[in-house]
Amino acid sequence: MSISSVWNTVYPILIAVLFFELIIIVHEGGHYAAARLMKIKVNEFSIGMGPKIFQFERKGTKYSLRWVLFGGYCSMEGENEESDDSGAFVNKKVWQRIFVVVAGAVMNLVLGFIIVLIIVSSQNLVGTPQVAKFEDNAVSQSTGLQTGDIIKSIDGMRIYSTNDISTGLTRSPDDTVDMVVDRNGETMKLSVTFATEEYEGKQYINMDFWLRGVPKTVGNVLLQTCKETMSYARMVFLSLHDLLVGRYGISDMSGPVGAVSVVSTAVKTSINSVLRIMALLTINIGLFNLFPIPALDGWRLFVLIGEGITRKKLPQKAEYLINAVGLAVLLLFMCFVTFSDITKLV
Repeated sequence: MSISSVWNTVYPILIAVLFFELIIIVHEGGHYAAARLMKIKVNEFSIGMGPKIFQFERKGTKYSLRWVLFGGYCSMEGENEESDDSGAFVNKKVWQRIFVVVAGAVMNLVLGFIIVLIIVSSQNLVGTPQVAKFEDNAVSQSTGLQTGDIIKSIDGMRIYSTNDISTGLTRSPDDTVDMVVDRNGETMKLSVTFATEEYEGKQYINMDFWLRGVPKTVGNVLLQTCKETMSYARMVFLSLHDLLVGRYGISDMSGPVGAVSVVSTAVKTSINSVLRIMALLTINIGLFNLFPIPALDGWRLFVLIGEGITRKKLPQKAEYLINAVGLAVLLLFMCFVTFSDITKLV
């Protein structure tokens, strides 16, 4: 195998890993910046996991770069134990601790917004949910959809952005969808049929029409960015709903290995594809971290809100035990998903 072919195989994976590390650095950087603002002592801020490549200390904080660039952490004084230090996390007011806990997820969402803004700004036109034209022999046109229709909902899901349309069509269980459209100012309900195509053993709707684009302005670029960011956020909850109702199984989920595979494949396609996947991933990570699951930021947020309401702290041992059990379950789940990812790749 030539050096160039090896490089062509390796470089997309390296880029994917670096993108993931960027998401983690932004998340932990959010915790770090918030801790500094709240005058909480940060013992160590690490990029990566495992053995140290190098480390230096400044103003009481150790800054580390570690060999495994697939993680990182912001270790605060009194974060998981009692401390007499006035700058310890545990000794700060509830609202200050909440601010620090949510800062990581918020920074992930901000990163997602910035990536979506780059995507929208790089397009020649700003998309709208209005049908502009059809492909030749379009099935949807022959079953009721018309040029000029503004799509308002698909199978009951409200449409706000162009991204919502592809999401709605992808989630349809068959080749026929119920649409609500605005046609010349009149609201109409349609039952539209599409041609389908098979991908990885499943049938998906073939979107056979184009959407209208309008010239860019500062206003519509920002509005579209907000809409698409919210669309990506909604996809997280729709995916969770589909998993809970059995539309998809756990075997359909992807962990870090599967995600790296998807991103590395997108690297070979286009920068736009990479950015879209990265926007979805960072928004996904930001929102998932706020779920009240032990070992995640959302659980600590839940505990802090309870403390703020009852004026009583959860006993340290109880919190540690709950987090330890939650972390163990989460790690087992990640092992299962990672094994599934590797099996798919093989």
